[in-house]
Amino acid sequence: MARKAKEKMARQNNDEKKKRKNCSLCADKVETIDYKDAAKLKRYLTEAGKIIPRRITGNCAKHQRMIATAIKRAREAAIIDYVFD
Repeated sequence: MARKAKEKMARQNNDEKKKRKNCSLCADKVETIDYKDAAKLKRYLTEAGKIIPRRITGNCAKHQRMIATAIKRAREAAIIDYVFD
């Protein structure tokens, strides 16, 4: 009986650790992401210039795709560097 209680407690602790972050763009009701807004896009880039994954940022899949597309367009237009020094 004690073993089952420990397993149940372990599952509860794991569930608390895996709590999902809420998409900040959904909360702000953002429809589109402008590729010309470099300051906003740089929030979603690492120091090396890589796009931060959604499991870290907490974005939903829809907004993460929009961010990735906007960053790629901004890079192509030379608004954002491909690699930061």
